[in-house]
Amino acid sequence: MEKNTYRKLFWSTFYISAFTFGGGFVIVPLLRKRFVDDLKWIDENEMLDMIAIAQSSPGAIAVNTSILIGYKVAGALGAALTILGTVLPPFIILSVISFFYAAFRDNEIIGALLKGMQAGVAAVIAEVVTSMGANIIKEKNTLSTITMIAAFTAVYFFKVNVVLIIIACGLLGALAAMYRKRKKLREVQE
Repeated sequence: MEKNTYRKLFWSTFYISAFTFGGGFVIVPLLRKRFVDDLKWIDENEMLDMIAIAQSSPGAIAVNTSILIGYKVAGALGAALTILGTVLPPFIILSVISFFYAAFRDNEIIGALLKGMQAGVAAVIAEVVTSMGANIIKEKNTLSTITMIAAFTAVYFFKVNVVLIIIACGLLGALAAMYRKRKKLREVQE
């Protein structure tokens, strides 16, 4: 593996983590843009799979997604570099802020700035939902589309716990994969 690849992995995740506010659901679309659209190291479907795995795994979704990207691109060393790139910026920023907490806490300008950032975070999350939803619809897979609509309906209208939705979707995905595998096996045997 080229040193340049390792360098790009680290600095891409470091930069995204350092200049993004709002947590994992804001960082993940930027990771997607960088590694799918810009560098073309990962294809769209792989990224969607990685996001699903990262979201269903314990821990922060941004770190989990970074680990999967790093491992896919450059193995264990790539995963280690993307972990560092994702975790170092908030660690450094929080360490600095902790020294000046009292001054930041009461500053009206900082408070207004953070309120404004909330609107930006909401916009980025909305963009992620619409682009990922559009990709699912473009696949023209009826089961995926119905599952997506049912999951949103269950969470939004019926307040079903998201963990239950993730488990149900995981089971449904596993059953669908087993069905497709058996179907291919039967086609090959015939």
